[in-house]
Amino acid sequence: MARLHAVTGRSVTSLSTGWELCVTEPGGTPGGDWLPAPVPGTVAQAMREAGLYRLGDPLPLHDRDVWYRVRLSGDGPCTLRFHGLATVAEVWLDGKRILASDSMFERHDVPVTLRGTHALRLVFRALNPVLKARKGRGRWPVRLAEPAGLRAVRTTLLGHMPGWCPPVPAVGPWRPVELITEDGPLRVRSADLRATLEGRDGRLSLALAVDWSGSNQPPGWLEVGAARAPLRWTGPSDLRGDIRLPEVEPWWPHSHGNPALHAVRASVGDERIDLGRTGFRRIEREPGDGFALRINGERVFCRGACWSSPDIVALPGTRDAYAPWLALARQAGMTMLRVPGIAAYEADAFFDLCDAMGILVWQDFMFANFDYPADEPFLDGVRREAAQFLDRVQASPSLAVLCGGSEAEQQAAMLGLPRERWSQPLFDSLLRDEAERGRPDVPYVANSPAGGPLPFTADAGTTHYYGVGAYLRPLEDARRAGVRFASECLAFANMPGAEALPGVPAVHDPRWKARVPRDPGAPWDFEDVRDHYLRMLYGGDPMVLRYEDPDRYARLSRAVTGEVMEAVFAEWRRAGSSCAGGLVWMFQDVWPGAGWGVVDSAGVPKAAWHALRRAFRPVQVLLTDEGVNGLAIHLLNETAEPVEAVLTLTALRRGAVPVLQAERAVTLPPRSAQAVPAASLPDRFFDLTGAYRFGPPAHDAVVAALSAPRSGVPLADAFYFPQGGRMECAELGLGAHAERSAEGWSLILSSRRLARSVHIEDDGFRAEEEWFHLPPGVERRVRLVPRHPGAAVPDGEVHALNGLGPTRYRGVA
Repeated sequence: MARLHAVTGRSVTSLSTGWELCVTEPGGTPGGDWLPAPVPGTVAQAMREAGLYRLGDPLPLHDRDVWYRVRLSGDGPCTLRFHGLATVAEVWLDGKRILASDSMFERHDVPVTLRGTHALRLVFRALNPVLKARKGRGRWPVRLAEPAGLRAVRTTLLGHMPGWCPPVPAVGPWRPVELITEDGPLRVRSADLRATLEGRDGRLSLALAVDWSGSNQPPGWLEVGAARAPLRWTGPSDLRGDIRLPEVEPWWPHSHGNPALHAVRASVGDERIDLGRTGFRRIEREPGDGFALRINGERVFCRGACWSSPDIVALPGTRDAYAPWLALARQAGMTMLRVPGIAAYEADAFFDLCDAMGILVWQDFMFANFDYPADEPFLDGVRREAAQFLDRVQASPSLAVLCGGSEAEQQAAMLGLPRERWSQPLFDSLLRDEAERGRPDVPYVANSPAGGPLPFTADAGTTHYYGVGAYLRPLEDARRAGVRFASECLAFANMPGAEALPGVPAVHDPRWKARVPRDPGAPWDFEDVRDHYLRMLYGGDPMVLRYEDPDRYARLSRAVTGEVMEAVFAEWRRAGSSCAGGLVWMFQDVWPGAGWGVVDSAGVPKAAWHALRRAFRPVQVLLTDEGVNGLAIHLLNETAEPVEAVLTLTALRRGAVPVLQAERAVTLPPRSAQAVPAASLPDRFFDLTGAYRFGPPAHDAVVAALSAPRSGVPLADAFYFPQGGRMECAELGLGAHAERSAEGWSLILSSRRLARSVHIEDDGFRAEEEWFHLPPGVERRVRLVPRHPGAAVPDGEVHALNGLGPTRYRGVA
């Protein structure tokens, strides 16, 4: 059923106050030690708020029962709605059991009759005894998550993956508990809402199943914005209606246009139904052996990251919890977030925000790596889980891909099982059928990765691409592998700022190393992967650098993963690329440390986030080395309007002296990508890439820049270093001064020589943009964002990787 935001006579009361919890032995009776408990919330969250739990400490809740209690009042028939109980749970009302659930992902509606005040209790049974009692084993072992019995239990794998995730158990009423009463002649039992884009017209259809207790069947209406069409009674309890909106404003991802949303309402007689907002868009998978999406007829390069949770302890589902994270994703130019099968279904507010922000969602069903049971009770539960999820996101235009789960086919193939045992009916038929029923407008993928002779082949279907990354391939592999769509890629131990793990020296402390992600059983971790690329790009021995200059090691480590990501996405987004998307693993860290996230667990962007923000610009200039064909300049414009710009090309000696300058007025047509040979800009031969080896290079940097033709406002820039990323430190003449305006503080930066990976250190402020290269003679204004409410006056340092020392600045109050 599509979400009902409001119905006349229907009252929804959130049972969110007055809850307490008590932890007991399995099968025990709750005693007198009760703690205040947030609902919705988890046991770990309640214990954290009481000062009894700290992330990373042992919390053996899966060996305990946990009871929740609250008093509730009412008079008459009503419905108790439980949006999510993690995981093996019972509900008791006045000592009578009214519900038993064994899935974290199912919603339950329980009709009850209240007369005054009642005692409501929830008990969450110890999970480990349940797992031990389950019979049957999978066809292959799984090292990603433990214990193996999780294959038969519908709960999140977050907290069960020791290679990168703290062992925090998901236990408790993690989604809202509500009391629903209805008063009036109308009861809406279900609403089926479909929004499509047909040509340039929007079409909306609505089917309502209702109970009507009035004397006769009144007229009904369907409304979208100012448009109105009748709802027709097609039976004693059914109404249907269709409405066409000529030349409707379509919904677009934010990179390509406006994510337009339209309010949908219905009425039956005098009774009103609010169905929220929807958008009109058309999503199609391109035919062929790759994977690419067309939205409203336009091919879209999908880029972004894989999502974990705003808070792995609380698993929150509120708008306030999601909004700052999603704002960072949009600010970075991300057009797609993938909710992977190791996580949890996010709440309605997540999709509402993605709808409004124009962020596409690749949604895995919550399955990963395991060989899942095929018995009917298990599959029936999966059908309910899938149907409930699809119903509540039925009107969401941001839902772009549905995927059976993560790495199940890959796991079977990599362990050497015969080809016929790679697939599972769960993915190939059950979830596919549910997706077709609930969201036929959304492409379905059986598994991520999938396609090609092997599930993880890069040049067919979707892949989890770790050629550049865990497999230590050179940067050229990003092109050589012929990646079609990377639904996971580019996992590194992304170094956070110095404040991310207070009191723990980076790299040198066992507490730091314990939080570096690794594949279980592997003799290496993702910090080793980062060190490999640090050596490849910047030269020198990372281990020696850690000994002799740990501060320099930390700065290079922060920069290098972002530079690698920028280089890979330049290959994937260039004109002529076979790639249609890449999603970095992952968006946010689940706890402080050098995790996979490009945003740390406190919500502070890392250097890699800043690099992705540059790599994901909708109006973009890129540089690629094409061997003896020289340097190629790629100009991209994803917007709906042509872009007039000035393209400049500059070669610099020692980062300061222009030995070549050329410019050209260019037009970037809408939705276009074009390649311009750099050699076509100057009026003479100049070996920009050093391809011909005619003696030592005359330059050490090439800068391509796009700017607005009249104002000179910069649109995008790109850098190429013919000698690779190796750099000599020098006096740069780096200048910085803080300036205050009505909008807040900004930092004005300039340099006499090319400054590499410019970044600031300020206890009170962070730079909205940093870790960028600053060409000589260019003034750049960077907004400063307060780190905390007490931040008053900026006072800090500006650093560059190739500078001899920092530049101090201080604002004037």
